[in-house]
Amino acid sequence: MSLIEQSGSYTLGAQQVHRLGYGAMQLAGPGVFGPPKDRDAAIAVLREAVASGVNHIDTSDFYGPHITNQLIREALAPYPDNLVIVTKVGAVRGDDASWNPAFSPEALTRAVHDNLRNLGRDVLDVVNLRAMFDVHGPAEGSIEGPLSVLAGLQQQGLIRHIGLSNVTPTQVAQGQEICRIVCVQNQYNVAHRTDDALIDDLARQGIAYVPFFPLGGFSPLQSSILSEAAAQIGATPMQTALAWLLRRSPNILLIPGTSSVVHLRENLAAASLHLPDTVLQALDGIVSGKAE
Repeated sequence: MSLIEQSGSYTLGAQQVHRLGYGAMQLAGPGVFGPPKDRDAAIAVLREAVASGVNHIDTSDFYGPHITNQLIREALAPYPDNLVIVTKVGAVRGDDASWNPAFSPEALTRAVHDNLRNLGRDVLDVVNLRAMFDVHGPAEGSIEGPLSVLAGLQQQGLIRHIGLSNVTPTQVAQGQEICRIVCVQNQYNVAHRTDDALIDDLARQGIAYVPFFPLGGFSPLQSSILSEAAAQIGATPMQTALAWLLRRSPNILLIPGTSSVVHLRENLAAASLHLPDTVLQALDGIVSGKAE
């Protein structure tokens, strides 16, 4: 069994993917804006990921904007048959690198065509609608209008599957009344566990959950606990955080991002990491403040 196969697999849309994937967000320039400092290094990371068995890549045409999708096309096209590329729409970048909502039918349709063109695809594997009622996290608001636009584009054959990002459980339920939802992508990690109940509910339905920011939102104390746990097992904090997520639920798919081949290899090595009960107890206690 290869290293990445040790992470297991799960259904995403119509395909089985390894549970350890790759997020392309960090391939753009600082602030996810403009070109990378080293284009050749970015190309090398993408090719190394696929060569290592990664078959789930997360991206968006508003990364850069356009930069990461163009890099993916340059590095990987023609694409392997088993590669699932997940993109997202619902935002545009301002000239000042701001993140702005783009929910109108015209903006969403343009975004889908931009993704198709820059990725060099005739159809997009999965398109996530990113809710932008609050840039910093999920906030209530109806997604019926924009999601119906994506469902229409799906009926036209431009999108195979649809997911949601930065959403509340209420919005997930609303979305499922409009079309089939194959994944939900929200912030979640060992210290930020608002979505615990949602993850379990999606698992019962066979729907993938894709957490981002595996080390985001940690307090100094929580970071210290994670670092101590990682030291106990001879791993990095990132590897330990990823291994915990793999243990958390079988429907969790990981998309850690990096612009470094060395860090990519470290992230993928989390698939083989064993977490002893004492380490799991410490990590599980982070969020409740009961960790020792």
